[in-house]
Amino acid sequence: MADDTARRPTAAKANAFTTLVAPEDQASHHRQTRRARQTEIAEDYVELIAELIDSDGEARAVEIARRLGVTPASVAKMLGRLQQMGLVSTRPYRAVFLTDEGRRIADKSKLRHQIVFEFLRAIGVSEETARADAEGIEHHVSAETLEAFERIARGRG
Repeated sequence: MADDTARRPTAAKANAFTTLVAPEDQASHHRQTRRARQTEIAEDYVELIAELIDSDGEARAVEIARRLGVTPASVAKMLGRLQQMGLVSTRPYRAVFLTDEGRRIADKSKLRHQIVFEFLRAIGVSEETARADAEGIEHHVSAETLEAFERIARGRG
């Protein structure tokens, strides 16, 4: 049996994480996580719409549904929300288009996604797992953490 003491956190590291933080700080962290969850789906949609437009010249609801693994009715409902948010424009039986703001968010989300993916690959995560994990992590990291990920991924960390 291999000695796993090197994998165990030191008491100082363990205490830094397990020590109860101030209520205001803890509440702030939870609010940040809730905000990230609220924008996560919208970001996934606009990122996919941008990728479809860039690769196929258009984004259609049926293709969005197929790629996200949801029903066309779910896509229609979300596209309505995205339209209310000013991120897409749609017309019945036509392709979906990004507004300038939708494209800006899509590009930002894609960059975050790429950085997280490259970081995970740099630390030895398989390509398939990194691709799957980056899909969720990209929405939940701070700018500071993302910058650290990028440094490590680019070999500057």
